[in-house]
Amino acid sequence: MAVHIAFLGPAGTFTEVAARKYAAANYSAYHMAPFTTVGDVLLAVDDRQVDCGVVPVENSSEGTVVLTLDYLVHEVDVRIIGEVVVPIRHHLLGWDQAALESITDVVSHPQALAQCRRHLQQLLPHARLHMSHSTAAAVQQVKESRNARMAALGTQLAREIYGLRILQADMQDSDKNATRFLVVAKQPVPASGDDKTSIVFGFKVDRPGNLYRALREFAIRNINLTKLESRPARRELGDYLFFADLDGHVDEAPVQAALAELQKECSLVRVLGSYPQARSLNQNLE
Repeated sequence: MAVHIAFLGPAGTFTEVAARKYAAANYSAYHMAPFTTVGDVLLAVDDRQVDCGVVPVENSSEGTVVLTLDYLVHEVDVRIIGEVVVPIRHHLLGWDQAALESITDVVSHPQALAQCRRHLQQLLPHARLHMSHSTAAAVQQVKESRNARMAALGTQLAREIYGLRILQADMQDSDKNATRFLVVAKQPVPASGDDKTSIVFGFKVDRPGNLYRALREFAIRNINLTKLESRPARRELGDYLFFADLDGHVDEAPVQAALAELQKECSLVRVLGSYPQARSLNQNLE
């Protein structure tokens, strides 16, 4: 039976690229289902409309996708079961008859526009920039506009789907530009032997040394934290939740012990998922 996988659509997004990469490595048969927003993807998984979903969580240039974190904590009850790192290559796509120097308008997702800011300024300093909810939607918009003066920043996959021409390849300002995507489902996955655990925690009361005491529980057990950041807790100004990624699986004794001690200091400790980690960013970029 084919696995149904939700992704941020329409067809041709980087999220679809990540979803197909994950599916090819893990499933013999799968069906791809595009959804309009990150929230729609996560809600579809939570409601069991699909078996799993793929959403972006951070970009090496633009940082965290905060909507993904907020939904994982406040809106849905799902588990992270995997991660995929995709190198980001933005191409300027337009109609076959379009001349690069005649482009007056460029449309794409806000993060794509930001990641190509310098090259756009150099190549098309007078072009008007327009935002779309995804890179693929931008390519679709240019295709449907029949306007040879409009171009989109999009993927090679979107170019193939919508039949546009690459006016300028590799528009991203950084050659190391990459995005990390999370794969989520209703059920957790067993330990693989090379895992990462994502957690969120918040303190009972605001007092000096809270974060120090929390992080100490991981340090004394030689558990490496690979990411730590805060987000508003949605209760009152100055009240924050902390998101952390750490090496190891939640079923491993050192991780369990650290989380048990963390519970004593916190009003909230939630495991968002333990999953096989993409071991090296450089390996994923090859």
